[in-house]
Amino acid sequence: MTRQGAVRGQMRGDGVASFLGIPYAAAPFGPRRFRAPAPPESWDGVRQAHAYGETAPKAPYAPPFDALIPEDLGSGGENCLNLNVWTPQPGPNGGLPVMVWLHGGAFSNGSGSASSYNGSAFARDGVVCVTVNYRLGVDGFLHLDGVPDNRGLLDQIAALEWVRDNITSFGGDPDRVTVFGESAGAMSIGALLAMEQARGLFRRAVLQSGAAHHFLRPGTAGLITARLAGNLGIAPTAEAFAAVPLASLLPAQGKLRAELGGRPDPALWGEAALNMMPFEPVFPELAPPAPDCGVELLVGSNREENRLFMVPTERMDTITDERLRLVVAGYGLDAETALAVYRAGRPGATPGELFDAVVTDWFYRIPALRLAEAVPGSHVYEFAWRSPQFGGMLGACHASELGFVFDNLHDPSFVPMLGDHPPQHLADAIHGAWVAFATTGDPGWAAYDAHSGAAAGRMTMVFGDEPGPESDPRAQERALWSAVR
Repeated sequence: MTRQGAVRGQMRGDGVASFLGIPYAAAPFGPRRFRAPAPPESWDGVRQAHAYGETAPKAPYAPPFDALIPEDLGSGGENCLNLNVWTPQPGPNGGLPVMVWLHGGAFSNGSGSASSYNGSAFARDGVVCVTVNYRLGVDGFLHLDGVPDNRGLLDQIAALEWVRDNITSFGGDPDRVTVFGESAGAMSIGALLAMEQARGLFRRAVLQSGAAHHFLRPGTAGLITARLAGNLGIAPTAEAFAAVPLASLLPAQGKLRAELGGRPDPALWGEAALNMMPFEPVFPELAPPAPDCGVELLVGSNREENRLFMVPTERMDTITDERLRLVVAGYGLDAETALAVYRAGRPGATPGELFDAVVTDWFYRIPALRLAEAVPGSHVYEFAWRSPQFGGMLGACHASELGFVFDNLHDPSFVPMLGDHPPQHLADAIHGAWVAFATTGDPGWAAYDAHSGAAAGRMTMVFGDEPGPESDPRAQERALWSAVR
């Protein structure tokens, strides 16, 4: 039973029950377009929760990412604010920990209903798992005067409020909620940590390959709105965007991202020229959480994140020394000093390999460490298992940890990125650590301590071929970013 009415799920043979496509807010279209989420309508009788609901409308990933990160584009629709629950103990007396998943996709793609995010393994291991759909692109994140910013984040908050109000009926404890997410999902959590509306809705958080450094200031957000409106030949208003059919609006979103990537000029795009994402949360500033924020953190990144965007596109071999130096300097480092340090740790590395290392640190690793430094007692990980795909060059790239986190390596959608035989023992280790953290707050290794000065400080669990803790991996490279990022 939920506050809106009764739902009927399905029980699997292993004792896991699933409840799919439950609305947590009303359809955000028609008179509700570009507004904060409204409560869902109630229903009479029993609502069947046997199939995934509609997902947020979106344009497809551009090739080759459409093959590496598949998603079901046929399920997009107006009733997209729904969620899915997997539980080993449906009923009001479970008291189980809860994990709420926020998917990635650069705030423009993805869904909580992808088969890759099946929550059965979490339920098998005693956790109530919830996956969420939220508004994307223009509807979720475009800055428009007169309507709320960050509508996709407001959707996530509405979903967490639904969990608070209803999860007891599914066996979960609303006081033991862990929110976890990857890429844009983790960046969303970084924003939620700073939003008063989200306070008290979760006790723990896992941020995978994203933190609190990626957002747009209102001036930059206005540039992007004006650019997209100009491309569509409309006024930069909510009313004008609402009048554009989705069949025209969604391709325009994809073209905007391509335009940004093809000409990342700060005069045109502001700070979005650095991270290539035109749709992001909008804030004047986004401060890291306070040390006493009341949320326990597990944060980390993958060792070779940026290879996802370089190897399949064949950009790895096109990076020149000149381009490498320009990017390093653009990030605020002294190019000569920084590249000497990165080369010392990678003898014989090509300019493309050094480019990957620097961008990975700027975009993912250093923001994760800044969060861990801000909140004492945080735990840090690094995913270092190297995929055999693309002749082994894909490496420990962005999103390659997902199948291991969900202990769902058998899902065929992971084959293009992970190959046919990713190591199950690594999934056991990573998935087990996430479950332990959600259950107890301790994933199984020492907390990250940036201030002790002890040899065991800055402890990081490295999930490679043989997982194990390391103290301050690549310390000299990390130190380059002090007072820079």
